[in-house]
Parts: sequence; C-alpha cells; structure tokens
Amino acid sequence: MRLHSTSWFTLLPLLCLVTSCRDEQAGPAHRTPRLPAAAQVRTREAVPSDLTYRADTTFAGGAVAYLGSRVTPERAAPGQPVTLTHYFMARRPPPEGFGFFVHVVDVASGQMVGNADHEIQDGAAPLATWPVGKVIEDTHVVPMPASPARVMLGFWRGDDRLPVDDARAQDGANRMLGPTLGGAPPELPEYKVSRVKKAPVIDGVLDDAVWKDAPAVTLVGSFDGRPASLRTVARLAYDDANLYVAFDVEDPDVWGTLRERDASIYEQEVVEIFLDANADGRTYNELEVSPHNVIFDAYFPARRQGMDLSWDSGMKTAVKVRGTLDDPSDRDEGWSVEMAIPFNRLAEVPHLPPQKGDRWRFNLYRLEHRDRRQVEGQAFSPLFVGDFHALPRFAWLTFQ
Repeated sequence: MRLHSTSWFTLLPLLCLVTSCRDEQAGPAHRTPRLPAAAQVRTREAVPSDLTYRADTTFAGGAVAYLGSRVTPERAAPGQPVTLTHYFMARRPPPEGFGFFVHVVDVASGQMVGNADHEIQDGAAPLATWPVGKVIEDTHVVPMPASPARVMLGFWRGDDRLPVDDARAQDGANRMLGPTLGGAPPELPEYKVSRVKKAPVIDGVLDDAVWKDAPAVTLVGSFDGRPASLRTVARLAYDDANLYVAFDVEDPDVWGTLRERDASIYEQEVVEIFLDANADGRTYNELEVSPHNVIFDAYFPARRQGMDLSWDSGMKTAVKVRGTLDDPSDRDEGWSVEMAIPFNRLAEVPHLPPQKGDRWRFNLYRLEHRDRRQVEGQAFSPLFVGDFHALPRFAWLTFQ
C-alpha cells in the first residue's frame, strides 16, 4: 500500500502529529514568518550545568557553535509536551539572513515527525545579531512523538543551509544532530518461515495442513503497536517455487468497489505484503489483495520512487468471504486470503530457491474501513509513522 494518495493524509489527524508525515528531504519547509527583532538579545555568560545533551560542534568554519541542549522531561509519554532549550555561541561575527530550523525525526525510519522551525527568542535574536563570545539560549516546546525521535537543527536561508563543519555531527544534509527524545526504537520482529513438502491449495480456505503448522502472527496498530480493533492473523510458508501467505480477517462489513487490476485498492479494504528480498532498504515489491480478489502488485527501485505497475508478480490468489459482500445491512464474519508468490518474479532475490538462513525484510499490512469511514492501519511490524513504506521498520523474514 503506497499511502501517498490524498485519502491517506486525511487519516493523519487520527494517527499522528499534524506534521508527522512530511518528508523532510524536501528541504526547510513550514517556515514561520520572521518576527521583528527586539532591541536586546538575551545572553548568558556560560552554559548551565544541567544539560541533558552536550555538544561542541560548529557551523560555517567555526563561526557558530552549537553547545548542547536540555530536554525536559527526559522521558515523556507520546503527545506529552517536551521543553527543548538549546545553547549556541558566535565565535566570530555570524553570517546574515539565516533563520533557525528544528526537525524532529523518527529514529527508526528517518522520517520527520515534527517541524518546530521558529525564530530564536521569539524573534529577538536573529543569528546576525549575536554578540561574539556570549551564550545564546533558546527555548521552545514540542509534543513527544509516538516513538523515539532525534532532534536535528540548523540555519537556513532560501534553499540553502548553513554548512555543518564536522560530517559526523550532521545527517548529510547540514542538519546538526541534537538530543534524542525517548529511548531506543522497538526491536524488529522476526518471522521464521518453514519449507513445506506439499503446497496449499489456493482456494481462500485455510484448511490445508500447511496453515495448521505455520506460526500465526496477529497484526497490531501500524502507527503505535496497540492491539487492533478487529483481528487479523497471518501465516507464511514456502517451497522451491513460491512464498505462500495466508490472512484470516475479522470483518463485520466486507466490501469494495474497485474491480480493475492495479486499481487503488489501498484506498479501501485490503491485505498486503511488502518484500525486500535482498534487505537493502531500497528495492522492494508491494502485493495486495482485496475482498473481491482484485490484486495490486508493484516494483519500487527505491523507497517511494519509480513505482512500476507494469511489473507482474505472477502470483495466484483466492479469497473466501464469510458473509455477504458489499451489503452493509447484515453483519459479516470476515474473509480469508491465500497468496502464492513466485520467487523468480520478485526483485533482487539472493538465492533461487531461498536457502536456509536467508534473511529478507518484509512487512504485513491490513487496511480496515470501520463503518466505511474510519480507517485503521494494521501491521506485523508497527511503523510509528504514517507510512507503510517505512523500510527501516520492516520485520525480518528468516527461511528455515
């Protein structure tokens, strides 16, 4: 599921911070208006002793130093206000015309989950006004994201950023590394998939011996890892030819209006698997099935780039509905899906067939439209961002 259509972004107020799904690679956007400078820049003689993050890294050939920050509280619950206080010093007369930016970036995926661009000291202390040798203190508040995050900061003018002198102190785009918010990111789950001697019959009915023996996993909320409102259980198996995937979906109203292959079924009810066979975090395949057994399959040469819908997975699928399709007047039980995905059609498969010990990256998803309005995303490995393409959060698929 691509989650780059406008329909997905209508979900974000339910799932994440208002700015949480912007791609910061677009540059220093969301710029706040410049405020008129006050008559006096507020300075300190020294950095306080209670910094929670200490640094002595510089911009612009040593002209401007970032000394560190204080995070209060150091451990905050998602959504709780966090006060950030940053400390800087001009060691030479600083350059003119630069504004201040602050990006809050998800530790696991690298995606921006908060934009806190603002003027230092509410506009009282533009960079060019800093007195040499004095400590500049700036305080602002951000909401704690749903998962551990990193603060990145710096100075911008037009489409440029003030250069960071030490490559180790920045992210490669002249964003200075600042303090972290929260602890380490959650560990990635692993699914150990077993080789089977007899393939399942692809009929949508999960009564084959394969599925009785395959480990079952229950999908959770894709954004926060909480238990989902409706159950989705998945199982995987393989043989020399195919990867087999089964979904068993609890659903009181099974429906869908799209009937064409590669239609935007991700805007309705769907189950999905993403496969990064060589685990490079770039090339991957996306495969989806709707309750009407409509399929969507695509190849991506890089995250969200170059989507190729001409790619044909060659997969065989079947769906079994326990209820009445497209009838909201009654209550359905759910639907089940079987997928047989040929290994020789997937991108960048290291070994054909996979060998014992091979480790791929993958994730399993479901989109449920409760009452055909409220959308719930589910995943095997929760993403903690509003993006099913968050490749660093993909789980491990280990072949047994």
